Amino acid sequence: MAMTTLSTTIDGNSVGRVDVVVRQLSESSHSQVRGMVDSGCVSINGAIIQSGATTVVVGDLVSIRFDRTQGYREKKKCWDDRTFTVSFEDDHLIVVDKSAGTLTVPTDRNERNTLVDRVSIYLSHSRSKREAWLVHRLDRDVSGLVIFGKHKQVATKLIEQFKQRKPARVYAAIVAGVVSTDQGSFHSHLATGKSLQRYVTRPSPTTELAITHYRVLRRMSDTTLVEVTLETGKRNQIRVQFANAAHPVLGDSRYKPELAMHPRWIRKRIALHAKSLGFEHPISGDAMQIESPLPSAIEKFLAGSR
Repeated sequence: MAMTTLSTTIDGNSVGRVDVVVRQLSESSHSQVRGMVDSGCVSINGAIIQSGATTVVVGDLVSIRFDRTQGYREKKKCWDDRTFTVSFEDDHLIVVDKSAGTLTVPTDRNERNTLVDRVSIYLSHSRSKREAWLVHRLDRDVSGLVIFGKHKQVATKLIEQFKQRKPARVYAAIVAGVVSTDQGSFHSHLATGKSLQRYVTRPSPTTELAITHYRVLRRMSDTTLVEVTLETGKRNQIRVQFANAAHPVLGDSRYKPELAMHPRWIRKRIALHAKSLGFEHPISGDAMQIESPLPSAIEKFLAGSR
C-alpha cells in the first residue's frame, strides 16, 4: 500500500471547514474527502478528526495520510431517533419499531415530531428522497411495528390488504388479573363516546365490529402475559375488549384505570407491544414477516414476576 502524506498550515485565506482544505490539498472529490475523514485519514494538530465540518483556524496544522489508489467511501451514518428504529426497509416500503409515547399522526392540536414527521425526515435524508405514506396506526402509548409506503401506489396496495384483513398483526400484552382460559376470542361491537372513549355496545348502524383472538403465554400471581392477534383493526380495540372482560392492559389510564394500576408497573406507557407483522410485499408478492423484541419495560416486569 503506497501511502501519501500531505500537510498544510492554515493561514488567513483557509479558515473554515476542514473538508474544504482537504479537498484542495488532496485534489479529491467531495465524496472521497468524506470517505477519508470517516477512515481516519485526516488530522488537525495531530488529532484525528471525526467530522469534515470541523473548523480550522489560523496556525492549525492539517495533515492527510491516505492511499491514492484506494476509493474511500463515506460510512453509512446510523440514524439516531428516539421515536423509532428501522426494522425493515427497501425501495418501496419501510417498517419501523415505534417507541411508546410517540403519536403516529398529529391530532387537531397539530403536534410536532409525530411518527409520520420523523419517518418523513429520515426518508428525506436517503438517496431516494421518498415520502412516508401512512398505512396504519398504533395508539400513542403502544410500542411496536408500523408500516409506511415510500410512494402512494405502494401505500394504497398495503391499505387494501389491511381492509381485506390479510396482514397478520400480533401483539404482546400484560393484562391485569389472571386470565382463566388458555385461549379465546372477543367478538364485539364498539362505539365512540363524546370524549372519544370507545366502549362495547349492542350492534347498530353506527358501531364497528371488532374481532380479537388471544392465547395465554404466562400466568403470574396477579397479571397475565397474553399474545393477541387482530382480525380487525379498530381504534383501541385490544384495550377496550380486555378492559370489558375485567382484564385491562397494565398502565391504561383510559379503560378501567382502577384495575389497570399495578405497584410494579411504574411506566407512563401501557403494557402493549405490536411484536409481529406479516404481509404480502406489494411489489414482489413475497410473504414478509417482521418481528420486534419485547421492550425493556415489559421484559423487566416479567423478570420480576412470579
